Amino acid sequence: MTENAQQQPTAPITELPTQYAPAEVEGKLYERWVERGYFEADAKSDKPAYTIVIPPPNVTGSLHLGHAFEHTLIDALTRRKRMQGHETLWQPGMDHAGIATQNVVERELAKEGKSRHDLGREAFVERVWQWKAESGGQISGQMRRLGDGVAWSRERFTMDEGLSKAVQTIFKRLYDDELIYRAERIINWCPRCLTAISDIEVEYQDDDGELVSMKYGDGDDTIVVATTRAETMLGDTAVAVHPDDERYRHLIGKLINLPLTDRSIPVVADTHVDPEFGTGAVKVTPAHDPNDFEIGQRHNLPSLTVMDEHAVITAHGPFQGLDRLEARSAIVAALRAEGRIVAEKRPYVHSVGHCSRCKTTIEPRLSMQWWVKVGPLAKAAGDAVRDGRVTIHPQEMEKRYFDWVDNLHDWCISRQLWWGHRIPVWYGPNGETVCVGPDEEPPTGEGWRQDTDVLDTWFSSGLWPFSTLGWPEQTESLAKFYPNSVLVTGYDILFFWVARMMMFGLYAMDGTPPFHTIALHGMVRDQFGKKMSKSFGNAVNPLDWMDKYGSDALRFTLARGANPGVDVPIGEDWVQGSRNFANKIWNATRFALMNGATVEGPLPDASRMSATDRWILSRLNSVVAEVDAFYDDYQFAKLSDALFHFAWDEVFDWYVELSKTTFQAGGEAAEVSKRVLGEVLDVTLKLLHPVVPFVTETLWTTLTGGESVVIADWPQDSGFRDSDAEREIETLQQVITEVRRFRSDQGLQPGQRVPARLNLDGTALATHEPAIRQLLRLQPEGDAFTATATLPVAGAEVALDLSGAIDVEAERKRLAKDLASAEKEKAQATAKLGNEAFLAKAPDQVVEKIRTRLAKAEEDITRIQSQLARLPEA
Repeated sequence: MTENAQQQPTAPITELPTQYAPAEVEGKLYERWVERGYFEADAKSDKPAYTIVIPPPNVTGSLHLGHAFEHTLIDALTRRKRMQGHETLWQPGMDHAGIATQNVVERELAKEGKSRHDLGREAFVERVWQWKAESGGQISGQMRRLGDGVAWSRERFTMDEGLSKAVQTIFKRLYDDELIYRAERIINWCPRCLTAISDIEVEYQDDDGELVSMKYGDGDDTIVVATTRAETMLGDTAVAVHPDDERYRHLIGKLINLPLTDRSIPVVADTHVDPEFGTGAVKVTPAHDPNDFEIGQRHNLPSLTVMDEHAVITAHGPFQGLDRLEARSAIVAALRAEGRIVAEKRPYVHSVGHCSRCKTTIEPRLSMQWWVKVGPLAKAAGDAVRDGRVTIHPQEMEKRYFDWVDNLHDWCISRQLWWGHRIPVWYGPNGETVCVGPDEEPPTGEGWRQDTDVLDTWFSSGLWPFSTLGWPEQTESLAKFYPNSVLVTGYDILFFWVARMMMFGLYAMDGTPPFHTIALHGMVRDQFGKKMSKSFGNAVNPLDWMDKYGSDALRFTLARGANPGVDVPIGEDWVQGSRNFANKIWNATRFALMNGATVEGPLPDASRMSATDRWILSRLNSVVAEVDAFYDDYQFAKLSDALFHFAWDEVFDWYVELSKTTFQAGGEAAEVSKRVLGEVLDVTLKLLHPVVPFVTETLWTTLTGGESVVIADWPQDSGFRDSDAEREIETLQQVITEVRRFRSDQGLQPGQRVPARLNLDGTALATHEPAIRQLLRLQPEGDAFTATATLPVAGAEVALDLSGAIDVEAERKRLAKDLASAEKEKAQATAKLGNEAFLAKAPDQVVEKIRTRLAKAEEDITRIQSQLARLPEA
């Protein structure tokens, strides 16, 4: 009743161990998958291609929850597509992580009492390669633990020979097209790492600083400015005011005295200045502030660099040689001594950028760097989304994408490091500049030297969707697997990585975007929604949870929280719940096998099936269709939830339980149900496999005798529906649920048997009486039967004889006590909500909590009164 093609099975196994032990099976299963080549991709295949590239983790990194989350989603997509018959490539690889890797190796050298300068550039780079071979890439082994179905034979590294050629090729093309240039601009500078860093490598946090207001000029020409970085005043070359600000109009164009220096600086009019902020006047330091640099460009102001690369003052005078923080205090003290301090505020909390690697405060700095002219590239990246060639999911993220690419500034691509792709530009003795392509010989001779900088890591990772497939060579893999089908990544790097891949892909591949869809997910947070951080004490090592609960449990927890573009809270108890789900799947399949569930032979005709059989097959096909729709919409949380409730609630808690009486009775009905149960488990395990691959592989191969569920055919909705059977079983569920609730209300133990008379006339439930009695622990009525409670449910009537089953008087006293407690709670809540003075003062959340208590008390009163009314007479 589902379109569920089979591999040629071997004889299925009919027994499973009593408990599922993930640690005993996961590693062995994964190595078997890899050895059999299930995850490899054949560029010569005539199957339709499906391609996803891994967001390359740093070679220095280890698996964190963010990786585990993202990899779970990608693995689910690729496993399903593989089962659907696509030639599926999940492209693995790692990023060389310029700054991070250089820092790691420099720390190793420091333990030996050496620096990279002691080794020299060539020897240091060799040392980094040695470190990579010995210690780098530990995340690859951790990806295997998680079950990542990547094509390991295709693993790439952003510094390998092929990708290095790709980097040099595109640099040369961009340079020749005048889209790469060298210029002096403001950049983010790390005084510890001694390099420019990208915006994504800057972490902003609120720091306790100081805000100092000081007087520039003298007499009638005095003007007050405020700053959090007093040391930069040594590099001021103007004061800017708004042209319409009447307070300063008389000063515009005048020169005023700059304190502590022998210089005078102009007052300029610039619309960038907000007259409502502070004093309405701002000091302008073009060499040490990005906004000031722009003002300086507009007014042709000089740019004075007053700090070196270590953030030490270089301006001549008493502050020369001081660290920037030492100079800050000394300059404020000197200004105070001259009577120029108007106000000081400490602490002054403000947002300050820090290097994400070493946590040093970033120094905006004027520096000669290499830049990409992004204007035409960014326009192409925006147009590809606007004209529908690329879809961003969820759609509401499009606005953020456009806000970024439509306002993108030129990109600083040079880094002052030794580890990375060295810029392929040579300088001659007479001022010549030559850019060298990968198949060209660099100039030689006296006086020629190569640029010492390397490229930003994002430059090489921006080529990832096509460089990993062999570009610039026109390879079979490039023809087969480009463009990629979908990019799965976090919204937090939508701008930094995604936009760069879009720009470079469209440029290098003649207008063909790098992927059809960008599926954005959120960030993993703790169960309270807080960002995970070692400093917060809430960071989690996913390997610990995998060791404790199994990889499937972690994967299912992450997938079940994955709503598109929304952050994912996660706690250990949720992972434990997913482990329980894996155990439930195991135990239910074990029961089915022990009772003869089978996939052998065709499904019997519907006319031979019971309503229960037809119901579960109807629901099964609906779930297949539902799961497919959720996958196509990247709704991982919804598809996981749908599978959880179908498997646990409908298959295990209802169908399996309802089938027990059929199996016990034997005969043709039992044989039919065994085949149906085999079909339902076969399909359900296939549907679950992309998210929980290990337990489903073990169970599916045991059930079917097939080679592997990894290469099994994905189920298809056959269109079979039976609304009559669905209504019939819904009615049956109502009867069983209502009687169970009544039994619980009366204090009966779950296994306690009571006599009952069932009147099922006028319903379709007569054939279900054995199942109803078994599930509800109902005995035949017997000669001495006396109905002490009668329950009309869904057209049926269930009469129960509770005499002797419960102590009626004791139960009446217990319920009376509970009723009095609920009525007291209602009275207290009602009194508070009727007190106007209380309502006027109480916070909204407190009032809402009391309203909730009142509603709960009223609900309890109604329930208890109903229970009392149902009690038999003593």
